[in-house]
Amino acid sequence: MSDVRLPPLTRDWDRALADLREHGLCLVADALPSDMLGRARDALYRAVADDACAGRRSAGFTLDRDAGNRRVWNLLNRDPLFAALAEHPLALHLVQATLGWPALLSNISGNIVGPGATAGVLHADQVFVPQPWPKRPQGLNVAWCIDDFTRDNGATEVLPGSHLLARNPRGDDDVRDLVPIEAPAGTALIFESRLWHRTGANTSSDAWRAAVFPFYTTPTYRTQENWFLSLAPEVVDAASDTLLTLLAYKTEHFGLVY
Repeated sequence: MSDVRLPPLTRDWDRALADLREHGLCLVADALPSDMLGRARDALYRAVADDACAGRRSAGFTLDRDAGNRRVWNLLNRDPLFAALAEHPLALHLVQATLGWPALLSNISGNIVGPGATAGVLHADQVFVPQPWPKRPQGLNVAWCIDDFTRDNGATEVLPGSHLLARNPRGDDDVRDLVPIEAPAGTALIFESRLWHRTGANTSSDAWRAAVFPFYTTPTYRTQENWFLSLAPEVVDAASDTLLTLLAYKTEHFGLVY
């Protein structure tokens, strides 16, 4: 693809939406204040340690090529902070503008890339939709940068504009135009479900790169996480009406909540 470039960091939500539509992604600077960022980092790394102690599987999933990339699932059960990220005003603004409302929270997971991890598998998150794809995206990923994203520590790599191809990547596609997302911790990287991307290789000797990924879809599709089976009762009891709608515990139509 020609003229491959990333949109610049912005604090303007309208500019971010325009970038999302043009490039398939946008970058919102300082989306998380320092106190919330610190709590998110502590909660995510604590969840990784808890999984290790409990012997839960955290590596070797389909999109990862080795055990250097660790994943944490069902973050809503881990700390109330993750519910706040799932219904963050920025996320909801872009979800409503891109997917409409109501929408569903399909999954919310953590991705921690350790030193020596190889690059992941190139993919688009809209793999669950039969091709040819509709003209509008069916999903939206909001990646909260919990650590700095750098070229060396496994920053997510993207192909800006690939959403316009409206298909999954193939094995013979040229990946030389992939661009690493370099952004400070607290940045929100938002990309629609047709954008080609992958976890980058962590070539550093001691740097870790963590992110939280809530993924939203239109209500047409089943969620990746079965919230009715997986959520702790106290999480459901504490959830706001907005979060309950995202989890499909409530339905909305023409402004009414049932």
